[in-house]
Amino acid sequence: MKYYIENSIESDFETAVQKTKEALKAEGFGVLSEIDVHDTLKEKLDVDFRKYKILGACNPPNAYKALQAEDKIGTMLPCNVIVQEISENQTEVAAVDPVASMMAVENEALKDTAEKIRAKLEKAINSL
Repeated sequence: MKYYIENSIESDFETAVQKTKEALKAEGFGVLSEIDVHDTLKEKLDVDFRKYKILGACNPPNAYKALQAEDKIGTMLPCNVIVQEISENQTEVAAVDPVASMMAVENEALKDTAEKIRAKLEKAINSL
């Protein structure tokens, strides 16, 4: 089973990041965190890495349901969505598949919530 949902789009990196945030918002997600992997690796290791951001996306109603069903599920929240530059005008957007990640938890009460979140992430990513 693939552990991620992805879509490659023709777009420069910064536009792709903005479009991704807007698509997530349209599906009820907020971006709680943003990690610039390129800048972090340059600062910490002095290496050049492609443009790559990790967005921590959260859908509050479903996060609440998941937290009610499993008190340690916060270790897997928020949903990570990556935006990475493949070439000058080609960018890939990918997100964790919550159904795949919830398989490790083995709590049947999370199945419905994970499927709803997967559908919302797929819709957001495929809309780009």
